[in-house]
Amino acid sequence: MARAVPEDPQFQTESEREVWERLVRSLPEECVVLAGLRITDEGKDHEADAIVLIPGAGVVVVEVKGGSVWVDDAGEWWQGSGSRPRRVDPVSQARSTKYAIRTYIERDPRWRDSSHSRIRYAHAVVVPYSDFPGDAESPDCPRWLLHDRGDQAQLAQRLSAMPQLEASNNRKPDVDDIDLIVEILTGRFAGTAFDPSAEADERESAADRLTAEQAILLKVTRLLRRVEVRGGAGSGKTVLALTQAKELSRGSSDRPAERVALVCYSIGLAEWWKRYFDTVPRRQRPAFVGTFHELGMSWGAPEGDRIDSAFWEEELPALMADLAAGLDPGHRFDSVIVDEAQDFADAWWTPLMKALRDEEQGGLYVYSDENQRIFQRFGRPPVELVPLVLDHNLRNTRQIAQVFGPLAPMRMHLRGGDGPEVTFVPSSGDAAIDTADEQVDALLDEGWHPGHVAMLTTGKRHPEQAERQARLDQRGYWATYWDEEDVFYGHVLGCKGLERRAVVLCLNESEPQVRAKERLYVGLSRATDRLVVVGDPEVVRGMGGPDVARRLGL
Repeated sequence: MARAVPEDPQFQTESEREVWERLVRSLPEECVVLAGLRITDEGKDHEADAIVLIPGAGVVVVEVKGGSVWVDDAGEWWQGSGSRPRRVDPVSQARSTKYAIRTYIERDPRWRDSSHSRIRYAHAVVVPYSDFPGDAESPDCPRWLLHDRGDQAQLAQRLSAMPQLEASNNRKPDVDDIDLIVEILTGRFAGTAFDPSAEADERESAADRLTAEQAILLKVTRLLRRVEVRGGAGSGKTVLALTQAKELSRGSSDRPAERVALVCYSIGLAEWWKRYFDTVPRRQRPAFVGTFHELGMSWGAPEGDRIDSAFWEEELPALMADLAAGLDPGHRFDSVIVDEAQDFADAWWTPLMKALRDEEQGGLYVYSDENQRIFQRFGRPPVELVPLVLDHNLRNTRQIAQVFGPLAPMRMHLRGGDGPEVTFVPSSGDAAIDTADEQVDALLDEGWHPGHVAMLTTGKRHPEQAERQARLDQRGYWATYWDEEDVFYGHVLGCKGLERRAVVLCLNESEPQVRAKERLYVGLSRATDRLVVVGDPEVVRGMGGPDVARRLGL
């Protein structure tokens, strides 16, 4: 087998993968096959689907075109289906990329300093699923340059013996030439260092892909109008809720666009939603995005005080129910989507139902995780919902998800990838904040960007959080969550639905408080990639039980 660079490349099409695998399997071990090389020169960007480096023969730049490929009577190349073909120019692509690669190699000081003369280059077009006659050719594409379905079994041999290589007056490359070319084409960057965010970027990309795949649930359940999606932390509930809000708002060929309300309890989560929807096309934005309280204010309810439990639990929902009943049809909703629904009290559901245009058939979509019920509210929607379960953790590394696994509402399949081990730092409750501050500094020393780090407390607020809230008010404080230049300081009660790549969880309490298990679960699950837990081991045991303590190394 030939040497593959990289060993496990990513491909845009299955045809590129098939050709790459065929060449790697068929060529001798002294050959090298590079995949997906992008190169930029002064004129344009180029991309080589494959570059075949053959000692004793030369360098062949390969352009792969999958699916149906044909040439019309005017000599134009086409690719795709009969109903929606697109014009392509594989010969020019391969030729211009070949010259760009040759120029890049010959400009490199390592090639010039070793006094290497020019070696042999060729370009080829491979169409693994299409057939061309044996006499098909054009002035810029003789038949030997084109390799169709019938040529695939002998592709390696055909490339090695291309007339462009055989007839060239330039030198044939040797093994040392090939090694140097690989070194040149894989780049040179001095002074770079390990960056933990790079691995986090890759895990985030994989999680985004898995979450997008999970959205197939919305297509499967598109005819259901009353649904509850249950899932543990990291299962992608919030992203699924956002996707559903977009799809319902946009409508489709067989479903009219709807007027949608997307509602939650947390100010932080609502602010994240608003920032997100600022980036999507207007026709995909829900009619309302925000907290339950903000929904009432949009109808004319007073601002009130979030720490006034009587207003929050009784007066506001009663007032909102009356206001909802008086809404004109143009201000009602076809569907209501509630995220973190376990935070909602019984009385809160009444105004939401009354705000529907059709209280009997209107859409109600509820996303919940009962084990994140950290407030003393035990409300349930007043209608029957079809339950759906998300049992895959997509957002947290396996190491983090395993720690909070015993607290999750169900056994989760861990698909978030591998990352650093979770760190536990023992400290008394009184000293926990100071110890946690030291751990924040340690994360920054590890290379984590300040904007990727959060310190969350379970007891009293961190002084920095208290100062920011007093200085900036709640909305200004939550704006600092997206400050890329500073660490975020928060409390687990306000961070449900939000996440940070690196989190220091500070258990700054001397004994477990009310709903300690739920608060620990929320806190442990806010980190996607790096988690440090600071606190008294006995408090950990009291909050999470022996299983969580054991997984933290206690």
